[in-house]
Amino acid sequence: MAATGLYMGGWHGVKRAEVYAIGQDRATANVLFRDAVAMCRAKIPGGEEDEHDSLLTRGDVVIRGELDNAWKIEFPESGSKFQTLANGEAISGPRPTLVAADEIHEFKSNSSIETWKRAIAKMPGDALMLLGTNTPASTQIVGTDYSEFYQKVATGEVLDDEAFAFIARVDKADRENVFDNESCWPKALPALGVTFPVENIRGEVNTARVLLSTAFSVKRLYFGIPIGSTDFWISEEAWSAVQNPVDPAAFKGRKCHLSLDLSDKNDLTALSAAWGQDDGRLAVKTWYWTTQSGLKERALADNAKYVEWDADPLVDFTAVPGAVIDKTFVAEQVKTLCAEHDVQFLAFDSAGMADFIAACEAIGFAVWKYEGPDKPEGQGLKLVAHGQGKRIVFEDRALCMPRSVEKLEDRILAGTIDIDNSPVTYMCAGNAFLDADGQGNRAFDKKRSRGRIDGLVTIAMAAGAADNDFDGTPVSPWDDPAYKYQVA
Repeated sequence: MAATGLYMGGWHGVKRAEVYAIGQDRATANVLFRDAVAMCRAKIPGGEEDEHDSLLTRGDVVIRGELDNAWKIEFPESGSKFQTLANGEAISGPRPTLVAADEIHEFKSNSSIETWKRAIAKMPGDALMLLGTNTPASTQIVGTDYSEFYQKVATGEVLDDEAFAFIARVDKADRENVFDNESCWPKALPALGVTFPVENIRGEVNTARVLLSTAFSVKRLYFGIPIGSTDFWISEEAWSAVQNPVDPAAFKGRKCHLSLDLSDKNDLTALSAAWGQDDGRLAVKTWYWTTQSGLKERALADNAKYVEWDADPLVDFTAVPGAVIDKTFVAEQVKTLCAEHDVQFLAFDSAGMADFIAACEAIGFAVWKYEGPDKPEGQGLKLVAHGQGKRIVFEDRALCMPRSVEKLEDRILAGTIDIDNSPVTYMCAGNAFLDADGQGNRAFDKKRSRGRIDGLVTIAMAAGAADNDFDGTPVSPWDDPAYKYQVA
């Protein structure tokens, strides 16, 4: 970053170029800037024999301030400057050619970064921003957000021709034995053995072997391993292994369980279907809806390819007209599935279900809510409530998220489920945060997740419903009349 700042200030060919090093505070910004000052004072490699031959002695740069108190580098020939600013500091009418922000995981807010991005956008030519960060912890929100965005750029999940990402970290397969496998270290430390002594890392690793707190920080800061952060909710290798095409036409007439998570206004609505197969496997497919209104803005906010997915006929993602999702789109899909498959019931999150039931009535599709084995049955599709929190409910064989998460997790790890390989579903899985209570009961937490997780929620609900097979068979010994509790 320091070298790029010098180049952009003095040798990029831009007259009166302005280069800024920014940080959470001036001390952080000065780390980068002092590297640039040191380069200006250092002997030029391959230059004159004189050991004092440097950019400074040649007059290519002027350094304002003495020794470590330097605060600005000037380039007389181009009339350019390179200086530092702390987060939140402002100058009048900046025209930045380069803004370099290192250690952005230390930033408490992204407001200054976004302000500088707007300033760069107004500049002609090749103005740019460089962002650098260690692998951030979960509490370092700014670094986490930018890191996740640029990872998606690097993998092609987000298309942005103006963004470039270089990520140095060990592979996921290296994580478990990273301390014992020196051959993988250069993946995360490209300068290891060049400008970064390998002995330094060996010393850190030796301490980390016996000190847990050091192990966490060494894995995160040196090897790019997310520690204490919202990582993939299950083994990503196991998840990837069960991502396969699922064609509903192949399961016509088969036993099927549906699950529904309705959106709040213009978020995602997800509907999943799970089919049982002869070999005991499950096949699950999910459909998604959102609103056309504000689609581009939400795509940017969620770092998601909503616009592209809506235009792709191979992705079951539909942006419907208006600012609120018309639930008749969902009701029609449910009606079609019920006509073509042996649907047992639809498991639902209670939020917004009144609108869905009204939509079913509007299209002439009969549904009824199951209220317990002692209550009379209705006509049409049975709707069964599915608990969303970490509380396990036994009453009336109720469905609950801890059991459904466990069922889904067991099937993924055992490889006995096929989940339709939708990019929307993969996004939901990558965003998910799995919370647990003191008794180990787990549930997906939307508020603490990194983005939309609706599809993963409905997949868990559908898998739990299918495996519980809500046909009156007790799912808890307390529901079994033959079960007798004995006190020892």
